[in-house]
Amino acid sequence: MPRDPTRTTSQIDGQTRITSVRDLVAGLASKDAFLVLVRGPELGRRITLTDEPVTIGRDPDSTIALKHDSVSRYHARIEAYDGGHRVVDNASTNGTYRNQHQVAGTAQLATGDYVQVGDAIFKYLCGDNIEAAFHEEIYRLTIEDSLTQIANKRALLEFLDKEFARAKRYSRDLSVIMVDLDHFKRVNDGYGHLMGDFVLRELAKIIMSRIRKEEMFARYGGEEFCVVLPELNCEKALVFAETLRSLIEQHSFEFEGTSLKMTASLGVAELTSPMGRPEELVGAADENLYRAKREGRNRVLA
Repeated sequence: MPRDPTRTTSQIDGQTRITSVRDLVAGLASKDAFLVLVRGPELGRRITLTDEPVTIGRDPDSTIALKHDSVSRYHARIEAYDGGHRVVDNASTNGTYRNQHQVAGTAQLATGDYVQVGDAIFKYLCGDNIEAAFHEEIYRLTIEDSLTQIANKRALLEFLDKEFARAKRYSRDLSVIMVDLDHFKRVNDGYGHLMGDFVLRELAKIIMSRIRKEEMFARYGGEEFCVVLPELNCEKALVFAETLRSLIEQHSFEFEGTSLKMTASLGVAELTSPMGRPEELVGAADENLYRAKREGRNRVLA
């Protein structure tokens, strides 16, 4: 099996690690630090960082072995540098990203930074109270979507349960908007998953900028998102949904020299007396969403 000529193997705690010659003579001691896997297999996995480099790649001997076509054999490494750590891209085919920006060679890491390799995303944590930060991050994984950094489906349903019960008890208005990008599969197939990830993050930013603190916006799954609007009836929710549709249509999704225009279909539903469960309200909005798709896409229906 061909090997990277700049790398050697070493035994650390009985396990083989791949390191470069330069890494073996690297100098400065690093702070206590972890990588936490926030997207990908083994979600929540913690990798302790020391002065020894952590390698990431498709090679099975990598410290973090990722079996995905978008990951190069020796994709990247995390190494001690300047009292902390930096990420080094090993001239990978699809690039290494820190906080959604492609790493040009190396990039110093600060606590809270995100490192993306292929479909996997890691969060870098270092410094004081690191155990507390780790447990806080694990909790965050239960309520936040790691790609878009908005609420996930679990947090959405908990919020909706409370608002549904309150609206029923006090006869208050409550509406839901379901949002789905049109022809999103074409983006992944034609431009790759990194472009697809970028589009989803941009969409989340567009909508999140219009969400008030008493409302909920969450990723429902895939390219489908949900907005919960307490105190809004269907008429007002339709106006808001049309605003979102227009913003998405007008936005240019620009990533690494590629510019895309996207549209979205939206379905709106309002709480009615016969509804006995929150799922019925979401289901009604979802049904209107798919009716919007069947009738031509890039439209809002209730």
